[in-house]
Amino acid sequence: MTSPACLIIDSMHESLFPMLTEIGWQAVSLPAITRDEIKTKHHGFDGLIVRSKTTIDRDLLGENPTIKFVARAGAGIDNIDVEYLKEKGIQVLHASEGNRDAVGEYTAGALLSLMRNIPRADRQVRDSIWEREGNRGEELMGKMVGIIGYGNMGHAFAKRLSGFACNVLAYDKYKSGFSDAYCKEATMEELFVETDILSLHIPLTGETRKLVNVDYLNRFKKKIILVNTARGEIVSLTDITRAIQSGQVRGAVLDVLENEKLNTYTPEQQAAFNILREKTNVILTPHIAGWTYESHVKINVALTQKIKALGLAR
Repeated sequence: MTSPACLIIDSMHESLFPMLTEIGWQAVSLPAITRDEIKTKHHGFDGLIVRSKTTIDRDLLGENPTIKFVARAGAGIDNIDVEYLKEKGIQVLHASEGNRDAVGEYTAGALLSLMRNIPRADRQVRDSIWEREGNRGEELMGKMVGIIGYGNMGHAFAKRLSGFACNVLAYDKYKSGFSDAYCKEATMEELFVETDILSLHIPLTGETRKLVNVDYLNRFKKKIILVNTARGEIVSLTDITRAIQSGQVRGAVLDVLENEKLNTYTPEQQAAFNILREKTNVILTPHIAGWTYESHVKINVALTQKIKALGLAR
């Protein structure tokens, strides 16, 4: 009997291929394949491995797909029509375990960089400006860090904070009883009152799209630092700019943006971005929180373990 086969439609780290072979799977890698080509070529395959190239939905796979799973090489599944796949009995796999350590480290590191004015001080020294008092920072010790979403990413960040003697509250709408050595479970109302630093670790859904707007940010009793390493569309670009200008958000780390194709901005988005990029209390990075050499391999390990667990290899 032949081995089951999966179609890979995005560029993947080379470590994936021997891993798939080891668990009894054949892999056909077509990273340059177009959406129209996927519509015909996916027939006959048992699995589909994707990143973020295209939306996986009824239009792509049709009414009679042969695939048994869609595996997303990453954490988010906002480019996958989960309801359609559920209707067709197709498993959805993702690999948030693979880059949680990278996200946890980045979030802690970027937050510390912001609070200690490291990017600004670095630029000034390069410009022959030696300004100590103007770059006096603040300590994480004693601050209240609020985490929204306590899955793999939120937990990894909380774990990294454990050595800084700060306080950590976490809210997760879909979990309860998850207080542990790294955080205390809290209500959203408690976070609105207590939070000094807010870190987002939630998926992009219809419910969370533009959840963080001016009204939401104004509910916090303190002037907060906002960290977003989740999905850019959760935070309104215009509203976060207004909140920073008003002082309601006194600093921000934005690894993701509402629109990450910078050359396609609307006039409103461009105006907001122009303000943000001039702010020395804002750190902007190009969606790299989970993007490390190690996470490339860890994601593949997580995916292959989950594919193996399906028991489809013959």
